[in-house]
Amino acid sequence: MTKTERREYMTEINSAAYDILGSENMQLSKGFIQHGSVSVYEHSVSVTVMCLRLADLFHINADRRAMIRGALLHDYFLYDWHEGGLRCPPHGFTHAETAMRNACRDFAVGRKERDMIYCHMFPLNITRVPGCRESAILCVADKLVSTEETVNGFAEKLAKSAK
Repeated sequence: MTKTERREYMTEINSAAYDILGSENMQLSKGFIQHGSVSVYEHSVSVTVMCLRLADLFHINADRRAMIRGALLHDYFLYDWHEGGLRCPPHGFTHAETAMRNACRDFAVGRKERDMIYCHMFPLNITRVPGCRESAILCVADKLVSTEETVNGFAEKLAKSAK
C-alpha cells in the first residue's frame, strides 16, 4: 500500500470515527501491547485500514462507516491481556464480549458494529458466526494483521537474541 492510499484511508477513518479515536479510553489502549510490540491502538487502526483495503480490493459493498467503527472497537477490552498469567477462560475466548460491553457503554454502537465486535474471533469462537459482510471482512482483516504482527514480534525477539 502506498503512503497516499494509507493517508486516504486514515482520512476516511478520522471522518467516520473521530469521537472513538480521540476518546480517553481509546487513547489508553496505546499503553497496552497487543501482538509483538504493537499496541492495541495501533493494531485496531491497522485492522481498520485492512478492512477498507479488502472491501476495495474485492469490490465488496459494505457499510464503510459501520465497518470503520466496528473495526476500531473490536479489541476495546481495555486491559493488558499479558498480565495475570494463564487466564481461564483464555483471553481469546472472552475479550470480544468485554470489548462489546465497553463499546456499547462508551459509544453509540449499532447492530453491525456489535456483530463485528462480538463475532470477530470466529472461528476460534465457533458459535459466534459473523452475521453481516462487515463482520466477515473484519474476521479476515484481523487474522491477516494479527499474523503479521505476531511474526514480526518473533522476528524482533530473534534479532535481539542473536546480538
